[in-house]
Amino acid sequence: MLYTIVVVLVVLWLLGLVGHIGGSLIHTLLVIAAVVFIFNLMNRRRA
Repeated sequence: MLYTIVVVLVVLWLLGLVGHIGGSLIHTLLVIAAVVFIFNLMNRRRA
């Protein structure tokens, strides 16, 4: 499910860059999703 959220946010972010849709909210959510994704990768390798 996390990967789905990341993909959706990346698509929305790209649409925001091209069409100026969503403003800074999309960029903030993308950064949060990237941090959570990296955190999950680190925890998966340790376990």
